[in-house]
Amino acid sequence: MTLVLRNGHAFDGERHRPGHGVVVEDDRIVALAPDDDLPRGAGVTEVDLAGGLVAPGFVDAHVHAVQGGLERIRCDLSELTTREDYLAAVRAYADAHPDLPWIQGGGWAMAAFPGGTPTAADLDAVVPDRPVFLPNRDHHGGWANSRALELAGIDASTPDPPDGRLERDADGRPTGTLHEGAMALVTRVAPVVAAEEYYQAFLAGQRHLHEVGVTGWQDAILGDYAGIDDPSDTYLRAAVSGDLTATVVGALWWDRDRGTEQVAGLVERRATYSHGRLHATSVKIMQDGVAENGTAALGAPYLDRCGHPTDNRGHSFVDAAALQEAVVALAAERFQVHVHAIGDRGHREALDAFERARGIGGDLRHHIAHLQLIDPVDVPRFAELGVTATMQALWACLDDQMVELTLPFLGEERSAWQYPFGALHRAGAPLAAGSDWPVSSPDPLAAIHVAVNRTAYGEAGPAGSEPFLPEQALDLATAYAAYTSGSARVCHRDLAGRLAAGQEADLVVLDRDPFTGPVEEIGAARVIGTWVAGRRVHG
Repeated sequence: MTLVLRNGHAFDGERHRPGHGVVVEDDRIVALAPDDDLPRGAGVTEVDLAGGLVAPGFVDAHVHAVQGGLERIRCDLSELTTREDYLAAVRAYADAHPDLPWIQGGGWAMAAFPGGTPTAADLDAVVPDRPVFLPNRDHHGGWANSRALELAGIDASTPDPPDGRLERDADGRPTGTLHEGAMALVTRVAPVVAAEEYYQAFLAGQRHLHEVGVTGWQDAILGDYAGIDDPSDTYLRAAVSGDLTATVVGALWWDRDRGTEQVAGLVERRATYSHGRLHATSVKIMQDGVAENGTAALGAPYLDRCGHPTDNRGHSFVDAAALQEAVVALAAERFQVHVHAIGDRGHREALDAFERARGIGGDLRHHIAHLQLIDPVDVPRFAELGVTATMQALWACLDDQMVELTLPFLGEERSAWQYPFGALHRAGAPLAAGSDWPVSSPDPLAAIHVAVNRTAYGEAGPAGSEPFLPEQALDLATAYAAYTSGSARVCHRDLAGRLAAGQEADLVVLDRDPFTGPVEEIGAARVIGTWVAGRRVHG
């Protein structure tokens, strides 16, 4: 079958190609050509772009697709914004599901609550008789009601775990917010997700990603983390059955409580969980937490609300020397290493580890995701070490979370180090992009809009329309390339991410061409069709 997409424009993975269309035979692209050179006639199926854009399918280099799908089919708070809306949604969900022993879901924003910490008392008012546990959008904190705390045995005498913290009142009583590893105190007593529910969550997650034009991704956690159920078997079932239509790299979870003795087990998991479109070839190391709850690893202390230094520098979840040993051992087994880093110390420790492992294992395309706070002296090291900078660009704006829960605690100098996409690009760093969904929206166009404008589309936010550090903005072609050819490269998909003869026919069609309109309207573009290997999966 010959498929021709014409009457519009193209982005080829690196540059804009006005007046060009694409020819597909079966699962491959056979030509990117001007409209007049595209075939017509018998045996040709045409798609009219109607002035829109055809581009490579987006590749999300850091996402949690099954967890995102699970939230969509449970008590989903991700599209809401206020405390009152959250509580109304929880009440409505509980009323609609009277037989559920636990109320679960998530997606609330810290900025909706004073200090970013909701209380059990609020949840008790809407669900007093059943346990409720709801992770927030970044999954670095959770909200529990009193019944959930009681079942978990959490009271004033419960110590904070080494890798987390219980929010407490003046008398030391837990108030209902659990940070980082403290979430496991509740999740370990919550019901295990039934295999069929998890599979339906995968299907819902994959369907939603295709709806926003994503044709492949790197799932950032295959393993057990903070009580979140391991999606590895779910992915394998989908790969074996043929339900996995995307191409997925699974990042196997690094247990931060163990050392290099776990590498042999990861080699076995790589073999077990690599099948068809699923490739378990990466290992994810979470080096620190997040800035909003004071767990991102900083070189100098966080400030208090009055601007004075505290005694908190955040957490390096893996000792810096142990991290270097881990990266060397993993590279020797030809694993790509995928590091979560938020704070400047977290990034430096990751870069030091990659420097120690330089040259080991060949072209592994290691990457660091998040890029929030990077000391300017470390920016050139990405290019020097060949480490890909994986952006979650949607976060690089002056939203409530940035204004209320980040800037006051970093101070003026460090606040200016945040999300330095422009500096990384100018220094020659390879760029990739991802969403971290369900932490934030999986819509690549929303993220590309922020990468170019440093403001969120359609949201004035607390700072009005003021761009956040506009000198760190990217041009549209660079931002778009990061989400296509850049992310395909970091996922070792050399036949994806570009429109060229011989490439896989993973395509997305937009209802307009963002390159021909004002940059302030990039976020208005919508996906109207998605193809994987020449087969339409959305639209």
